Amino acid sequence: MITKEVQWLLEEKYQGDLDALGFAADKARLALGEPLAYVIGWQPFLGLRIYLDSHPLIPRPETEWWTNELLENAALAPLFLDLCAGSGAIGCAALARLPHAQVFFGELDSAHEPTIRKNILENGLDASRADIRIGDLFEPFADLRFDYIAVNPPYIPQGRILAESVAAYEPAEALYAGPEGLDCIAKILAHLPEHLAPNGQAWIEIDETQADTALALAASARLSAHVLNDQYHVPRVLVVSST
Repeated sequence: MITKEVQWLLEEKYQGDLDALGFAADKARLALGEPLAYVIGWQPFLGLRIYLDSHPLIPRPETEWWTNELLENAALAPLFLDLCAGSGAIGCAALARLPHAQVFFGELDSAHEPTIRKNILENGLDASRADIRIGDLFEPFADLRFDYIAVNPPYIPQGRILAESVAAYEPAEALYAGPEGLDCIAKILAHLPEHLAPNGQAWIEIDETQADTALALAASARLSAHVLNDQYHVPRVLVVSST
């Protein structure tokens, strides 16, 4: 019996050819628990094909949902930042949906830069409006201020047990962020006032258990914020506005 994952692999990577070279090996990878997106090599995201060559965090449906909500609100944003970019999925969606925006990508791990560039190129996006910078959070952006900042940071508490398909394959540095999972978010919020343009917004993905604490951290940074529930009615995004 062919599972749904194997069927998707067969159709998307091997065009339905059961005898294709590599298909048996890829089925074995799936059987061992490797995520389907890594085995196929890409993940769909808002109509784009996001390649995962450097094994960044796999974009999730909830991230796709709130990115769509953000882009609906950001139609006239001239400067957009995808921070903790990983594969660059959010920034690529911004390039596709915001035709007049200059889109910046900030990523700590230089191994992901070729993947971001590939995702821009392979999706036919305007590379002249893309600016990729490698460094720790806002460090590569000096005194730049952005109209919209989108962040899918690491936010998992260090002791939490994750599914083996996540813990064994996805990058730990993109998942875990200290005992409460808030180390990276706290650092971002502390520097947000320096990097949000007047009337700007930052949308920061959070764990469902972190809403109250994240709101308190935003308040301590003198930022106005509220929490947005995702499509599953779970607290998912801290929406921060500059004053």
